[in-house]
Amino acid sequence: MIPLDEIDRRLLNMLQEDCKRTTKAYATALRLSTTAVFERIRKLERLNVISRYVALVDKKSVLKSFTVFCHVKLLQHTKENVLRFERQVQQLEEVQECYHISGDYDYILRINVADMQSYRQFMVNKLTAIDQIGSTQSSFGINEVKNTTAILL
Repeated sequence: MIPLDEIDRRLLNMLQEDCKRTTKAYATALRLSTTAVFERIRKLERLNVISRYVALVDKKSVLKSFTVFCHVKLLQHTKENVLRFERQVQQLEEVQECYHISGDYDYILRINVADMQSYRQFMVNKLTAIDQIGSTQSSFGINEVKNTTAILL
């Protein structure tokens, strides 16, 4: 664990809210010098506390607002099958997240596509082409109640 002081935590929360502000704006809010804030940000990047900066895209604007949670069960749980499935699923642009999970299924995928027809095409042409898959079970998002990327500190 990397020790973070209260200023680091406040700075990380501000960066997660809006990382496009100027260093001076963060410095003013934190009552620090611009140089001190700049150095803290660089330190957090070096320590990989900040792993990257991204733009969050509105799913509706790009016609990808149909969200599917697909549970996947593998045919066999050999190391080779697990690693092969994971390599193949990483190549699927529709898959936003993939977790190896415990329970009745082996993986859960969060998939974003335009609509049900697009999901069907994805299933038929891409997902079911992965031969390590034994079965799937899909659930469709009805309403997004909460969606955040922030890890508040």
